[in-house]
Amino acid sequence: MSCGHLTEAGTAEPGTTDECPDCVAIGNTDWVHLRSCLTCGHVGCCDSSPYRHASVHFEQTGHPVMRSIQPGESWRWCYVDEEIG
Repeated sequence: MSCGHLTEAGTAEPGTTDECPDCVAIGNTDWVHLRSCLTCGHVGCCDSSPYRHASVHFEQTGHPVMRSIQPGESWRWCYVDEEIG
């Protein structure tokens, strides 16, 4: 079954960044990859990073879909249905 969240996801675009703002705010510089919320554009670090700020953003807001903002990547992930698109 196809995930409706992925097909209905917004297109909020983050500003150009190469850092996790949530990590920077707490003095951490140890993030791995960055993800962007397609509902509001919030940028957070991936689940391979110590603080998992992209997942924390989903847990706090319920915004269902994020996308990778790594150079050369355009995939999306739905937290609700655990599907990639």
